Amino acid sequence: MLNLKWIILAIAVLMYVFVIAFQSRKVLFTTAAAILVIALGFIFPNAIFALPEAITSSSSVQARLYSLVHSFRDIINWNVLMIYLGSMIIAALFIYSKVPARIADSIISHSKNTGLAIIAILAMTGIISIFVENVATVLVMAPIALALCKKLKMNPTMFMIGLAVMSNLEGTATLVGDPPSMIFASYAGYNFNDFFIHNGRLSIFFIVQTGLLAGCIFFYFFFAKAGKNKIQVDNEPVISWFPFVLLLAMIMGLAAVSFIHTDFGYLSGLLVLGLGIIGLLWYLLCQKKTFKDTCTVVKELDWETIFFLIGIFVVIGAIEAAGLLNDLALFLSRLTGGSKLLGFIIILVVSIIISGFVDNVPYIITMLPVADTMAKTMGMNGELFMFALLVGSCLGGNLTPFGASANVVAMGIVKKEGYPMNFGKWLKAGVPFTILTTAAAAIVLWLLWA
Repeated sequence: MLNLKWIILAIAVLMYVFVIAFQSRKVLFTTAAAILVIALGFIFPNAIFALPEAITSSSSVQARLYSLVHSFRDIINWNVLMIYLGSMIIAALFIYSKVPARIADSIISHSKNTGLAIIAILAMTGIISIFVENVATVLVMAPIALALCKKLKMNPTMFMIGLAVMSNLEGTATLVGDPPSMIFASYAGYNFNDFFIHNGRLSIFFIVQTGLLAGCIFFYFFFAKAGKNKIQVDNEPVISWFPFVLLLAMIMGLAAVSFIHTDFGYLSGLLVLGLGIIGLLWYLLCQKKTFKDTCTVVKELDWETIFFLIGIFVVIGAIEAAGLLNDLALFLSRLTGGSKLLGFIIILVVSIIISGFVDNVPYIITMLPVADTMAKTMGMNGELFMFALLVGSCLGGNLTPFGASANVVAMGIVKKEGYPMNFGKWLKAGVPFTILTTAAAAIVLWLLWA
């Protein structure tokens, strides 16, 4: 068992090294690591994953088969994957409907001046990102931002940075905002409503909104003088309001499921995936699209993240089963000397730095049980450290131009427009924005949950 423990650690470390070094092939490395872990569990049953006594005492063939089934059935979080897949479909149809563009045009029309309109569009970008994947949010808002910048004869670089960082910021706010939130909800047993109120206290949604407010204030100083006059826009015609209805149905459905007490762990995932399938049928039949067009929508979803998550779930499940995460939690607890504030700061700062350079999904999956165990070892509520982990890792992605996929997309868009952005240019906005928004959210988090 001891040897396998370190073999599992070696596999995980090598996986992370290759994922960081070769981002474009990260699925290949996580899949290979997952296959290795499953193979070890199959060859040495009960050495990694604890098997029930009835299975352990039975034939080795049955034990091996149980280990194989356990790897796919229990360790991979299918509920999270279904929520992510269904919400991606709804988001894609929401963008197709032109509803977000119409809302943005309405904001511009009703704002007192263009500077305030820009801030309102950035705030709206964050709000949309609560329910729509970050990259998709940037892509749908980018044409609006670019058109406005052209009318103002303004460099769009800061506006595009704003779209990216505001979308990253709000992805943490609800259960369907981003994979880290879904993973946290699965681990902590949170339902949709728990993101707003949990155990009678304001939860992560309101903590993140503090960061949104700080972000709006930050960008106000950049754009307050961008334009004192109003600019007239041609309201974008809406193709259909049905995807917006689906989005609302997803939100209300998840809220309703939160009140249903059942041992069936896939209810919320099936609800969101079911709504996504309804959306595809609407696209095919009511929009009179071809089967090929509908398949294209499905094909263009973020399948890379889906398969990336599957591999990560398996590897981290093995790490946890081997006891390595508990060892790390005990080490960090000793490092803090029992200081709640020091532990809070360490988790927050380390999360910001790591997420500025590394994909936050594997980091979140790895560190959630560590933060929770660390807090409980110190005799305190796990939420303080787990929320610090969420805030630091999700807002830390704004630190560098490659800290999040939305950042890379934003850089690509402005480069195509003839405004190439280097690492230094991003840091001028990314570093102060990250420090300001994270500090604001962290202060509120400490006051609410310490």
